[in-house]
Amino acid sequence: MVNHDLFAALEADDVSSKGEWITIPQGVLYWSPQHFSPSQAERYFQCLLSELHWRQESIRIFGKQVLQPRLQAWCGDVPYTYSGLTMNPDPWTTTLQLIKESCQAITNTSFNSVLANQYRDGSDYMGFHQDNEKELGIQPVIASVSLGEERRFVLKHLHTKQKIEFTMHSGSLLIMAGDTQQYWAHSVPKTVKPILPRINLTFRHIYR
Repeated sequence: MVNHDLFAALEADDVSSKGEWITIPQGVLYWSPQHFSPSQAERYFQCLLSELHWRQESIRIFGKQVLQPRLQAWCGDVPYTYSGLTMNPDPWTTTLQLIKESCQAITNTSFNSVLANQYRDGSDYMGFHQDNEKELGIQPVIASVSLGEERRFVLKHLHTKQKIEFTMHSGSLLIMAGDTQQYWAHSVPKTVKPILPRINLTFRHIYR
């Protein structure tokens, strides 16, 4: 497993210049361990905790409706449907707009929606999955921003089973592009450590 925890090696006044595009087998990633400064990330985190309409949704898995192990909010210009769940968008907030614009400047992609996930503690998680719904297009660009408590983020190649792991710190940015969603699944595993909440934002473009 490749671990890209680069944060400890960076100086606090130099982190914003350390983002880089990474070519992986059948995929492309952009990794910036501290895209937003710690103080900026904390402000965004606190704003989003209170601004967003957080709710625990149920999805259909193997024919059964189950509650997702995290809280969610969907914001933007278009609805989104996955696993039998249709999410109608709440309006963009000023905080989300600022974060979106920063991500768009790197990806040269216009995002029209964002899925916010709130992991309340270590028992909240995201299982392995792909963001490959047809509404996302053939080579979707997904920009993932992490705020709050750090969590592991693991990618697994569908055929070779190779794993690549990132430690997502508050202010980290990871972009998945190219064929990544076609050949790789990703997850946020559980942890038994006593940890504080984390918010993850995944910006995307939904084709209508």
